Amino acid sequence: MFSLIAGALRRFNRLAAYLSGAVIIVAAGILVWQVAVRYWLKWPTDWEIELCVMLLIISTFMSAAHTQAERGHVAIDLLDTMLPAGINRLRQKLADVLTFAFCGFVAFNAWEFFHEAWADGKTSPSLWGPKLWIPYLFVALGMTTLTLELALQTLRRKEA
Repeated sequence: MFSLIAGALRRFNRLAAYLSGAVIIVAAGILVWQVAVRYWLKWPTDWEIELCVMLLIISTFMSAAHTQAERGHVAIDLLDTMLPAGINRLRQKLADVLTFAFCGFVAFNAWEFFHEAWADGKTSPSLWGPKLWIPYLFVALGMTTLTLELALQTLRRKEA
């Protein structure tokens, strides 16, 4: 059962990472378009920056679990070489537990923000006024998958 869940999460995270890359390309295209129409056509723009911020939020949170699975986050490797192996294992376990707790806390609160924005119909205060549940959903989903990835990595470490 463990390997089935881990495999499904791995596939979901990989897909989310590829889609996150595509979202970044879309955001870059929107920004280039905005600059072009403002400069050459003198069109006012009001929605592009906010949409790109939302797209980058979505991309960041949805790719976080894949980045964690690949151990691509910033790490302090200097401590690995300076500390004895036993202390290093303890430090890594402590880091895993604290990171899991923090990400779980953020995921839980992100789901509450999503629910509140959905239920109350909250929108951005900008002229465009998009629904806020959309970015909140992706923050909550991304933090949840990151928390699950951290839990699976901690369980894998215990098995090893």
